[in-house]
Amino acid sequence: MWQIKHSRNRIRSLVTLILLLPAAAPAGEPDVDVIIRRSVEANQADWKAAPEYSYYEREREENGDTKTYAVLMILASPYWRQVLVNGKPLPFKEEKKEQQKLEEAIARRCRESAHDRQERIAQYEKDRKRDQLLMEQLTNAFDFKLLGQQKKGSCDTYVLEAMPRPGYQALNTETEVLTGMQGKLWIDKKSFQWVRVEAQVVRPVTIEGFLARVEPGTRFELEKMPVEDRVWLPKRFSMQSRARILFLFTYGTQEEETYFNYRKVRPLQTGAALEEQVAAAKHFLTTDLP
Repeated sequence: MWQIKHSRNRIRSLVTLILLLPAAAPAGEPDVDVIIRRSVEANQADWKAAPEYSYYEREREENGDTKTYAVLMILASPYWRQVLVNGKPLPFKEEKKEQQKLEEAIARRCRESAHDRQERIAQYEKDRKRDQLLMEQLTNAFDFKLLGQQKKGSCDTYVLEAMPRPGYQALNTETEVLTGMQGKLWIDKKSFQWVRVEAQVVRPVTIEGFLARVEPGTRFELEKMPVEDRVWLPKRFSMQSRARILFLFTYGTQEEETYFNYRKVRPLQTGAALEEQVAAAKHFLTTDLP
């Protein structure tokens, strides 16, 4: 489960990062360099703050069924605890099983060696560091254009478009994905936060090495929302994907995830008693259960 969630978060993080390139603005329009610089600053602050929050995540499957998870930050990495199926509480036996798994995970993290703890946290941080590399490459990978201004919900936004820059040479297979994507971004005029991101694959790009690639027709949408003063985090993410496995078999999926009830959590120190760890997780589940 953790690996699946981690892979989805990688895709979501990629989508939120692909639209950051400053460029010259048309005469009479706001300075795009300033808009993007302020947007980058806001995004970096959000990125740093994200691990400080527990939250709920609801996944909608292709058949319409939903599963809801409490994503709990426990000793510096997340744990997914299922709480609802199709909006209803789990059956008694399943609920008891999920709670037991949570308490066992907490106990395991409390007694792990310093080396094991370092490895666990390093695995969680690995993709976050990958995001940093992508961000560093964005100004080289895209040409950016201001399209205008638009009302988006309650926000007045700048609308910007990003197109792959001809001649960009990717550093590795991770940054190769930037060469095949284009998108549009709505930036809040007051906070310079991202209100909405739309992206699509315009040419085949490899994401996981050379055994699979994402095909044109793949589309992503991301919406963000304020969760605290100056901190915006994901509200909704949807993906319609087309992938070719081993370059022979085409595979399509459609996913939608919503995020809500963000709560900033007090970091649980390594030396805290097991009972304190369990109590903190139960408190979140009790006070914020949807």
